[in-house]
Amino acid sequence: MEMIIGGAYQGKEAYARQNYPGIMWKDGATISREELMDARGVLDFQEFIRKELKLGGSVTDLAEEIIRNNPDVILVCQEVGYGVVPVDAFDREYREAVGRVCTELASFSRKVTRVTCGIGTVIKND
Repeated sequence: MEMIIGGAYQGKEAYARQNYPGIMWKDGATISREELMDARGVLDFQEFIRKELKLGGSVTDLAEEIIRNNPDVILVCQEVGYGVVPVDAFDREYREAVGRVCTELASFSRKVTRVTCGIGTVIKND
């Protein structure tokens, strides 16, 4: 597994497409859980988590499920935990869920790259 992370509008998608040109990228906002388990690469993974929570689903075991069923996926995810803590309860839950899932996935990942201003910096490379 590999992860590409970074803030909003920092060039994560362009970086991913440039560095992994053969990947058929899936959109995290629209894929199903089953498609996630078969995808080679997922853009906006945080939107998959948002969608699951909005539908009343649980993401408690999502990281373990991905690790078990799709250990070679490349996930591109926005870091949503910076800045002011949201007033809205759902937004706080969403922000925490993204952080927890991504922390577990990053610990399993062989490579994690943070993209800032379109420049990728490898922060983990096992």
